[in-house]
Amino acid sequence: MMKYEIFKEVVADTFKDYLPEQYRSMDLRVESVNKVNRMLDGITLVNTGVDKNISPTIYINDMYDHYKLCNDLKEAIKSGADRMVKAFSICPEMPKIELSEAKDNIVFQLVNTEQNREMLAGIPHREFQDLAVIYRWVVKVDAEGIQSTMIRNSLAEQLGLNEEQLFKLAVENTRRLFPPVVKSMNDVICEMFVKDGMPMEVAEMMIGEMPADKMMYVISNDKGINGAISMLYEDKLHTLAMELESDLYILPSSVHEVIAVSAEMGDPYELAEMVSEINMDQVALEERLSNQVYHYDKDLRKLSLATDTPNKRLDGIVAEPPMIYETKQSR
Repeated sequence: MMKYEIFKEVVADTFKDYLPEQYRSMDLRVESVNKVNRMLDGITLVNTGVDKNISPTIYINDMYDHYKLCNDLKEAIKSGADRMVKAFSICPEMPKIELSEAKDNIVFQLVNTEQNREMLAGIPHREFQDLAVIYRWVVKVDAEGIQSTMIRNSLAEQLGLNEEQLFKLAVENTRRLFPPVVKSMNDVICEMFVKDGMPMEVAEMMIGEMPADKMMYVISNDKGINGAISMLYEDKLHTLAMELESDLYILPSSVHEVIAVSAEMGDPYELAEMVSEINMDQVALEERLSNQVYHYDKDLRKLSLATDTPNKRLDGIVAEPPMIYETKQSR
């Protein structure tokens, strides 16, 4: 089977041969793209002579994954070409870069700092514990999903906004556009059963009852997309902690949601080991948030790191040289 670097060269040389005639005169560009938690090789077709000035990007990495599954080079490249054509057919018009339109749609996203240091060097952000708050411009929200773009330094400059201004806008917009939601795991599972057609009373009977202080609670937003940022809404954590009459441990299950449990439920390092194992075995790299566990003190009303495990990267690579990690203390 062909190695990835050779596969990438073949794709760059032959990709346009698999496209309809109207796309073959376009310029093909292969560029490294910093995405959350990983670097990808993107393919873009550029034609400045058309009305649309957004050029969709597909990733050679995904094409290679398909190639490894089918073991058919032509099929893998043709599949990528078909995705490119489809992307052009649904590609939205690029919104005008105007502050008046963007300012109401700038929101937060939470990512891992160590895993994304190279990406963070080119985007406005602020750090919180082992995480970083970054910003996205939501272009469209509809029944089919959410279209948004990461705000990099160049876009922030076009908008005329510094990081402090982005933060103030996102504070208001994120809660309004993506309201935080806290649900018990039982409620989440029950909703899944009902969505699949099971009567509510049957679903509730199957799940049974569990004491509140033994329950896991899912913290996200009402869309379930990039909802881990909701862990920073202290009022939601405080309400839950007061209901449970205990501090909380926060387990970062993905960039989309976190899990809260009573601090009476276990040792944070044992919980962190579980989080790390689940990350490596069950969560896609681009969706991993952290291998650490956080502690919410209901009396101090403060969220901080509860663990300091050595596996700070999310891809299994050990950071070199060894890092001395220091938990940040707010005053």
